[in-house]
Amino acid sequence: MSRHEDYMKLMEDKEKEGKGGNAKIKWRNVDMVNNPPHYNQTGIECIHAISAATDKGFRYYLQGNIMKYLWRFDYKDKPIEDLQKAKWYLDKLIEEVMADGKS
Repeated sequence: MSRHEDYMKLMEDKEKEGKGGNAKIKWRNVDMVNNPPHYNQTGIECIHAISAATDKGFRYYLQGNIMKYLWRFDYKDKPIEDLQKAKWYLDKLIEEVMADGKS
């Protein structure tokens, strides 16, 4: 079982017990591409924190994640999900470039 699957099982078990930081989430209906709940445990989206911390290096971070998901999608149990994640990062990179007025 992967780390992610371990995490999801733990959260599902906590939901059943009525415990945990976010027991209201229906874990079976979670959008793991656009809004994974484990990336916002303290009210701050992880991507926003990374953007603030990396400043001008944020684009390189996005490029690295695009490469990572494209590289490994064929070796995972959910290849479509990894391709969707690569697309998510590519869309975010396009937003960043467009925000700079470069088209």
